[in-house]
Amino acid sequence: MDYQNWGPRGISAPAKAELPEVPVERGMVLEDVQSGWVGAVTRVEKSGGMHVVALEDRRGKSRSFKLGFGFLLEGRPIRLMPPVPRPAAAGPSAGRTASGSVRVAGQRAQVAKASRIWVEGKHDAELVEKVWGDDLRVEGIVVEPLHGIDDLAAAVADFKPGPGRRLGVLVDHLVPDSKESRIAAAVMASPGAAGNVLIVGHPYVDVWQAIRPTVLGIEAWHAVPRGQDWKTGILKAFGWPHATKEDIGLGWQKLLGAVRTYADLEASLLGRVEEVIDFLTVP
Repeated sequence: MDYQNWGPRGISAPAKAELPEVPVERGMVLEDVQSGWVGAVTRVEKSGGMHVVALEDRRGKSRSFKLGFGFLLEGRPIRLMPPVPRPAAAGPSAGRTASGSVRVAGQRAQVAKASRIWVEGKHDAELVEKVWGDDLRVEGIVVEPLHGIDDLAAAVADFKPGPGRRLGVLVDHLVPDSKESRIAAAVMASPGAAGNVLIVGHPYVDVWQAIRPTVLGIEAWHAVPRGQDWKTGILKAFGWPHATKEDIGLGWQKLLGAVRTYADLEASLLGRVEEVIDFLTVP
């Protein structure tokens, strides 16, 4: 031992302990040492070039803190790190479309046929286009949003369906004894509908729910209280802006961006869209 270099400095400056670096995770219970705030992680976002974590206490109140030092996890000090990036969702392979169909090499989009796919709104159309767009361009089938189905009977009458001019309609929340099911039954009873019109639907309140929750990093879609706008409630639960139509649109783009292939969607939607495409393209 070098006694000449030993002295008070060695006593007052002990070796610095390295704190464990722990990636933040949703549901993790943390304590902010400086304020004493204890809460569960509800969201992590990047703001002003830094990561911020929101901690919700047992009374439902939430506060945000900058990631880094100053947190306790199970009573032990840690350095809170950004979340571990999720592996990128596998996109369609070179030989397959997003719907899983064999990609047709060198095939130009067909001239649009008279037959159409109608969906309830813009978001439905964008989701169908993202997954089945390549297939529909090969077949010459156009997807059009209805902006609701309350006037579906009049719209179908104006369309004048018939052989070579078929119509496939994808409806939200098509379950027994619903308003949607009654509208569908009335349309199918109208002249010219039989054999030329197909109305199918999924059980979800909105097409957003057709995205598998695990794709979005959640176990299940959040329950929205009755009487509250569903989309607004979902964005609020995610901790995203939700006050305006622009907020709703930006929120949907985030959700849609998580969808890469048909495997990211629920089977209850996949089967119905495939059924409509078959109806319109099989002679």
